[in-house]
Amino acid sequence: MKLKLGLPSGSLQQTTLEMFRRAGYNISIGERSYFPSVDDEEMEVVLFRAQEISVFVEQGVLDAGVTGKDWIEENGSKVVEVAELRYAKRGPGQVKWVLAVPNNSKISSVEQLAGKRIATEAVRLTEKFLRQHGVKAEVEFSWGATEVKAPSCVDAIVDVTETGSSLKANNLRVLATIMESTNRLIANREAWKNRWKRTKIQNLAVLLQGALNALTRVGLKMNVPEERLPAVLKALPALRNPTISHLAQEGWVAVETIVEEHVVRRLIPALMKAGAEGIVEYPLSKVIY
Repeated sequence: MKLKLGLPSGSLQQTTLEMFRRAGYNISIGERSYFPSVDDEEMEVVLFRAQEISVFVEQGVLDAGVTGKDWIEENGSKVVEVAELRYAKRGPGQVKWVLAVPNNSKISSVEQLAGKRIATEAVRLTEKFLRQHGVKAEVEFSWGATEVKAPSCVDAIVDVTETGSSLKANNLRVLATIMESTNRLIANREAWKNRWKRTKIQNLAVLLQGALNALTRVGLKMNVPEERLPAVLKALPALRNPTISHLAQEGWVAVETIVEEHVVRRLIPALMKAGAEGIVEYPLSKVIY
C-alpha cells in the first residue's frame, strides 16, 4: 500500500521540499517532472498547483496533500484538516488576501466599491467578503499578474501577499484584509478512515510540525557554578524547563535548553554575566512537543 501525496508546485515548491527534507524525507525532482521520487517506498508524490490540491484530495485522486487554508475555502473542499503548517514562500509565517486599490484612487472604503470591477484569483472568497459588507460589485477571475490590472482594467484587486512589497511596487494601497491563511496538511475523508493511511498521515504531520518548530529555534548548553544557577535561570527564557545535570567537577552543573534564535545575540552576554561558562549554541532539526 502507498500513500499518494500532493505537494504544491510553483512559488511554494522549494520551501515545501526543504521542509520535507528537514522532516526526514528526501524528494528529488527531475527536469519538468511532476512525479518526484521520494526515499520512502510507502509514499508516492505528485506536484500540483496549490489551487487544485484540495479538490483532488476531496475527490480521492490524492490521499493527502499540502495546500493553503485559503484554497480549501475558495474551493469549498470537504477534507480532513490534519495539521497547520505555518510556512510561506519566504519561510515561517502566513499570507494575507487583501483588497487593494491604486494609490491615486478616490476609493477609501469597501462600501465605495459598489458597482465597481474587482479582479482576483479568489473569486468566492472575494464575493463572500463583499456580501458580508453588503456590497454588490463585479468580481472577475484573474489568471495571474493581478497587481498590474488596476487601474487600467479594473477598479480594485484582491490578491495574496506575504510582505506587501509587490503591492507597493505596483503603486497599490490596501483597503482591507479579507483573510489570513496558513498551509495545511489535509486528507481525503475515505483515506482518513483507513487505519494504515491515517497512521501514515499522522506520523507525517508530527515530523513536519517538528521540522517547522525547529526553524526559528536553537539549542543552548552551558556549564554553571551551582551558586550562580539561580541567576542564570532567571536570565534564561526556556521553551520548557531547562535540563540541569551535575558535572563530575563538584559544585558545577550543566544546563541545556531551547530558545528562539533571535534572542541569542542578547542572551549569551547576559548568561556570561550571570556566571555561565562554556556556552555552546547548536542547530536543531526537529522540535516535537
